Amino acid sequence: MKLFLTFITFFSITTATYAAEIKLQNPAINEEAPNFKAVNSYGKIIQLSDLKGTPVILEWTNHECPYVARHYNENNMQSIQKMARNAGVIWLSIISSTPGDQGHVSSEKANELTKSRKASPSHVLIDESGEVGMLYGAKTTPHMYMIDANGILRYKGAIDDIGRGMQFFDTPFNKAINYISSQMDQLIAKQSLAINSTTAYGCSVKYNYD
Repeated sequence: MKLFLTFITFFSITTATYAAEIKLQNPAINEEAPNFKAVNSYGKIIQLSDLKGTPVILEWTNHECPYVARHYNENNMQSIQKMARNAGVIWLSIISSTPGDQGHVSSEKANELTKSRKASPSHVLIDESGEVGMLYGAKTTPHMYMIDANGILRYKGAIDDIGRGMQFFDTPFNKAINYISSQMDQLIAKQSLAINSTTAYGCSVKYNYD
């Protein structure tokens, strides 16, 4: 019993220390994007540095978030994913919801969602620890990042200019300025973007350390 309690105490202290070391970061625009490793929904390790030479788009997602749901229910996210894939851009959908919280899914469920929604990310990454999300300062779902082929972070923020609240749910997507699709050509050309940082809207990312 004493040994068991000692183990629990050690585990709790170690976990608390580990959690304290992971803080929400704020990566700089037009600087090298933070490197990371994460496991995709098929069990393969994906490392950002291995993708250098190809532009990358990061999408933080939570299928239970009403904001994310609308983007997918109206085929808005899928159309941008398809545009990116057709242009040779790698699209990483990242799930940072902690187990037991809103939006957390198994790998099998993640693949089921991709199929049922006719989505086309290059990979769905399972970030249960929240390390990747915190490294990028991802606060909401959706939260978007654009990285050029040289590994330079060119954009971070909202997917479009609609914003949160009833304005979001009342505004058609075709009336919005989509910061991702409208700047994809510049991303591919490795150029600085005219709009490179905006305030993301949506549901809060369900981190382990809230």
